[in-house]
Amino acid sequence: MEQLKAGLFEDSCFFLPAFSLSLYLCSFLTNSLLNQQFLVSHFLVCKNYKHITLFYIIGVEGTNVEGTKETIKALIDLTRAHFFLVWILLFYSGLALAFSNYGEFSWEITLKAVLIGLFGFEGGLVLNDYVDRKRDRLDVEESLTGYWRPFKSRPLPSGRLSPDFALAVFLLLSALTGILMLTLPYPNSLYVFLTMLSSCIIEYFYQVKRKNQSFPIAQLIGRMDFALFPVAGYLCYGRPDTSLFLYLLFFYPWTLAHLAVNDFIDTENDRARGIKSVPVLYGTQGTLFWISGFTLLHYLAALLFLKQLGSIAFYGFLLGFLVIGFANYKLLKEKSQKAGLSALLFYHVSLVLYSGSIILDSFF
Repeated sequence: MEQLKAGLFEDSCFFLPAFSLSLYLCSFLTNSLLNQQFLVSHFLVCKNYKHITLFYIIGVEGTNVEGTKETIKALIDLTRAHFFLVWILLFYSGLALAFSNYGEFSWEITLKAVLIGLFGFEGGLVLNDYVDRKRDRLDVEESLTGYWRPFKSRPLPSGRLSPDFALAVFLLLSALTGILMLTLPYPNSLYVFLTMLSSCIIEYFYQVKRKNQSFPIAQLIGRMDFALFPVAGYLCYGRPDTSLFLYLLFFYPWTLAHLAVNDFIDTENDRARGIKSVPVLYGTQGTLFWISGFTLLHYLAALLFLKQLGSIAFYGFLLGFLVIGFANYKLLKEKSQKAGLSALLFYHVSLVLYSGSIILDSFF
């Protein structure tokens, strides 16, 4: 490590912009915590000042290229990075609705909100993995892992990343989210902070409670963490009001149906882990009834929410209804894990349709 540092400084002039300096300090703290070598985004100006060389070194155990690649893959799996656009759209749909209700569009608030939504949701996913790291070692099959993780592996149980590293990532993402929230106008900064903090606490409750229950209280309370996500987006600019309440009422049943589809696919793993998910508690038929019932409630709540929206949202929602209606039909007909994976994809497609149509409706 000392030789690498010497190589960066030897016969050269070294500078770091403010943002790169902050990343460097974060990496230094992470290195201290993990006792691993971890450098981020160093800019080197050569002695003759004619060339600027960018060194982007991110990884563990020195500068081994293969090790670096594996670390990046593990980080992508840890954060489910291929879904990042979905979370941004969902968070921003709340903000777009607030712009429509409260005033003009703001690029500054938009940029802050996008980063808050991205860092906040990714932090929640990392927390999920950190809390469940021991029980995830008990998995007996990997169908759902392949859907959520592009490199088809859970990085903590597999040993690709250490728990301390994951905790450091969570703390870093949480810190960045918190800093960005503080830059929002008051009282929006307070609204968003309390909402995101509540979501984080509820997520932890869900992870712990679902291991010891005879009634799915963990699911009924725990899915509020997801349901509060577009609420936080709305509160970046808006205030608690009827539109916000109706958005929450519309989205909450969707989150419960979505979670049950996810757990339906992962039933064997939940049994092996000792997790009392809806499929473990109620079996296949009970789970299908749960999914269909909350989907129906979602439809009914949408009728109220649509009164706050325009024609673009109406047609977007109609497409979303058809997509998750087909997902329910496929599940009820086939009752298989394969059908569950298809249904999960359709639920995510519906989420993009809802979010995208709310955004478009707010601007046109």
